[in-house]
Amino acid sequence: MRYLLSIFLLFAITSCEDSKKTNKKILSQSSGNINKVSVVVDNELWEGSVGDAIRSVLAAPVDGLNQDEPLFDMNQIPPNVFSGFTTKSRTILKIEKGKPANTKIGSNVYAQPQKVAVVSGETVQDIVKQIQENGSKIVSAFKSTEVKERQRRIKKSLFTYDSLEKQLGVSLKFPSVYKIAKQEGEFFWARKDIPTGTTNFMVYQVPLSAVKRNDSIANQVIRVRDSIGSIYVKGRSDGEVNAKGETIESYMITEKAYAPFLFETIIDNKPTIETKGVWDLKGDFMSGPFINYMVEDKVNNRYVVIEGFTFAPSVSKREHMFELEAIIKSLEIK
Repeated sequence: MRYLLSIFLLFAITSCEDSKKTNKKILSQSSGNINKVSVVVDNELWEGSVGDAIRSVLAAPVDGLNQDEPLFDMNQIPPNVFSGFTTKSRTILKIEKGKPANTKIGSNVYAQPQKVAVVSGETVQDIVKQIQENGSKIVSAFKSTEVKERQRRIKKSLFTYDSLEKQLGVSLKFPSVYKIAKQEGEFFWARKDIPTGTTNFMVYQVPLSAVKRNDSIANQVIRVRDSIGSIYVKGRSDGEVNAKGETIESYMITEKAYAPFLFETIIDNKPTIETKGVWDLKGDFMSGPFINYMVEDKVNNRYVVIEGFTFAPSVSKREHMFELEAIIKSLEIK
């Protein structure tokens, strides 16, 4: 009897474990272009004030670009056709009318990795209010998901480079299509050729005393990046003599016509000053957007500075700058 009872208990335990494994939800891989959101909403709501509220949040202009480009591209899907492959989008905003006012953000609901924001309300006004009050939270969740996806794709073919760690004590993950444009001491500049120009990032360090956290942080950041540009990022005509016999100075500066955007963020678990703006080439006709991160490294009494910038006239620059942002956010200070 004891033998039979032991066999029965073992069978019961095994069956329970198998049942648990069977009941686990198996999710397929999410899909879609980077920075494209599926918006599940009734056609009538999409064409009215709810749609306007959604567009004001998800299609708001990207900060720091010298031309208007939306944060995300959107694909509107009526609820009655939201099934099958349409549920596999990496980022989804779902609108539910006739339910209590609420905003929920879930992970891996229909696929993985995935972020699904569900905004509900009894009335149109309730829904609009929820979107307005929680828009920044939704954007942050979607953007974080897309940065991780971009980093995942970058890891498929990484540039092998150990000089950054040897000289500056940092590591950075960037694609193998980049080339080292310049390395002088503790200054590094990498560049990727694109059909209409280049995307670039630079890494260097400055002492903590270079930027004090007060009301003039933006001016201090600009002063630092302009001084670096004058030394390392020269224009094509720099050093040449013009018709008046004057020596031409041409180097990267911050465009004064565009006020930079300043934010506080975290990179590698360290306080970071994030600046977005437009760069210009003094004495030349070149310009474009830049994104500058000054990572506070108190242990080594310095800021590790990483800046990405793009030169791509007459074309969209959002995705180029987004790739640079994903590269920069892979920074680790050893």
